[in-house]
Amino acid sequence: MSLFANPGRLSALAMLLVTAPALAELSPSDAQRQTAEEVADSLLNSHYSEVQLDDAWSRQAFQGYLDVLDGQRAYLLRSDVEDFKGLRTGLDEAVLEGELDAAFDLHERYQQRVEARLEWLLERLDQGLDFSFEGNQRLALDRADTPWATHQDELDTLWTKRLKNAALQLTINRQDAEAREDTDDTRSSEKDDASSGRQKTIEETLRERYESQLSRVRQTKRDDVFDLVMTAVTDTIDPHTDYMSPRESEDFDIQMKLSLEGIGALLQADGEYVKVSSLVPGGPAEKAGVLKPADRIIGVGQEDEEIVNVVGMRLDEVVDMIRGPKGSVVQLEIVPGQAMDMTRSKVIEITRDTVKLEDQAAQSEVLEIEREDGMHRVGVIEVPAFYVDFDAWQAGEDDYRSTTRDVAKEVRKLRDQNVEGIVLDLRNNGGGALQEANSMLGLFIDRGPTVQVRDARGRINLYGDTESGSLYDGPLVVLINRLSASASEIFAGAIQDYGRGLVVGSNTFGKGTVQTLNELNEGQIKLTRAKFYRISGDSTQNRGVAPDIEFPSLVDPETIGESSLDNALAWDSVRKVQYRQYGNPRRFLDILRQRHQQRAQAHPNFHYLEERSTLAERLREQHTSVSLNQQQRRRETQAREDEQLALENRRREALGLEPLDNWIDSRSQEDEDDTQPLERAPLTESAQILLDYSRLDSGIQFVEHQQ
Repeated sequence: MSLFANPGRLSALAMLLVTAPALAELSPSDAQRQTAEEVADSLLNSHYSEVQLDDAWSRQAFQGYLDVLDGQRAYLLRSDVEDFKGLRTGLDEAVLEGELDAAFDLHERYQQRVEARLEWLLERLDQGLDFSFEGNQRLALDRADTPWATHQDELDTLWTKRLKNAALQLTINRQDAEAREDTDDTRSSEKDDASSGRQKTIEETLRERYESQLSRVRQTKRDDVFDLVMTAVTDTIDPHTDYMSPRESEDFDIQMKLSLEGIGALLQADGEYVKVSSLVPGGPAEKAGVLKPADRIIGVGQEDEEIVNVVGMRLDEVVDMIRGPKGSVVQLEIVPGQAMDMTRSKVIEITRDTVKLEDQAAQSEVLEIEREDGMHRVGVIEVPAFYVDFDAWQAGEDDYRSTTRDVAKEVRKLRDQNVEGIVLDLRNNGGGALQEANSMLGLFIDRGPTVQVRDARGRINLYGDTESGSLYDGPLVVLINRLSASASEIFAGAIQDYGRGLVVGSNTFGKGTVQTLNELNEGQIKLTRAKFYRISGDSTQNRGVAPDIEFPSLVDPETIGESSLDNALAWDSVRKVQYRQYGNPRRFLDILRQRHQQRAQAHPNFHYLEERSTLAERLREQHTSVSLNQQQRRRETQAREDEQLALENRRREALGLEPLDNWIDSRSQEDEDDTQPLERAPLTESAQILLDYSRLDSGIQFVEHQQ
């Protein structure tokens, strides 16, 4: 059954393109023309790579600009793209000479199409929606590789499906919310009567969404257009080279000082959605435990206010909505990263706060590991970031805070408690001060190089620890994961190269480049100027650090990590430097991996992590479209969630915990009886590996337990 009345009438979009009022003219300013020339000069003369702004680059940048504007091929026609084909080989000259008028004109065409499409959607809502979600229609989830539509009718068909999908998502979400309310025995009927009010219809909710989007589109300024053009220009070079407008430059400076009031989450654009790329250690979001990397944010609301849909909204606009004064509450409607359907959203609340150095401070604990020969004590030091109080350090204060100083304090504390070894937990450590990675390594080695840094001219500078002596020379394991990046990778790689200890966990992020900020006529350019290399000569770029013993990961490397980013610089290597070997733990890897696998197969949490990783990959490969038939949509969603729930409940049963009824609520489920939560499994296993390694390194043979 058709979703709309009068399907055969003249396309409203075609009419609106003729009758819509002219847009306010957006043309580049003289300052922006000069800034474009300065960006081109910076790329040509200061970037790490040998950048060539030629026809080949122009074709790539033109495609990048189209992707920035209409990555899902939902607004522009092939004829629109062909009207601006001169930019395909002319964008290089346009940027070099600051002649950006054609690029601005393409944005104007795009904006006309967007405005007309939103008006088209509003007109369809005026006609009323038919909620007979039947038939066999499906909506593709990713159109990035779809050819441009040749006729408006093709896009009308697409947007009819999109509108139907939006209505279906709201319908399912409301039905599920009502079902949850019906089963909430704590809600009183008086409270229901007092707070319910009239619920908006699906049409009213969608109308507000599209009217809000239309209002934002009509408020586009020349600065917005220039930012998009420069984003396309710099993104074709590498993902960390970026033009920052004056406003973005100010935000960046504030963020570097850790004084920004918000939730402590790093966000990135992911098609029409905003995705969480990582959480700031010690920040409000990490402390709350309700937001995870790869989660998608589809709505933002202030305390006691209605949540605003942010699908299709620009990243900077979403960031502005999430920010707010310390102590205030922001509501986020999120779809968990592992969810396969956008109907599986939930609302969370986070209290905004500032991130302080003490929130990122290293801290330690002692793990007691019971084995056949008795109880063993292993020290653990969690290192959330490589930080230093630069102001206090430059002022010459004796008691300034730094990662190295805090870790040294924890090492002494653990040594006094007679631990048999130390696990350094660098999971989720996104890096920070390079000098701290160098000096912290000095706690575990007797001086030596830590990292090589090669600049654009091929000159290599060697950095390292220059102080003699070490604080701790006992058994050492470094635990990493996909969110360990930059300085964390340098530290872990050096420990591995020196043979100073074992590196376990999952492959790191792979950010092996160095950026600097250059002032421009307007704003700044963050420019990749150098590249990190391990003392072995291998780069950490793109490939990251591979662990000696690998643990399964719930973070999808296809969506998180350097290798998932477009135009990431490639891995390569340089000559290794001279350094001493402190040991050769790799000679024990076969038996260490064997014993690890035996424990992993027997431990419910590790078994779960392995199966969950395999299941998530399979579901991602299968889930390329969604059904617009309500019953079929529910069946498909339920089937996926049943698999995930069964997996979770097998783990819980093995641990003696009560099973869950609903998969979507499993992440927020807290069990006082759960003494072995998932995030502790890699930590405990790292301690087991350390004990195995210590025994082997001491020449003690294992005695297998006989059943």
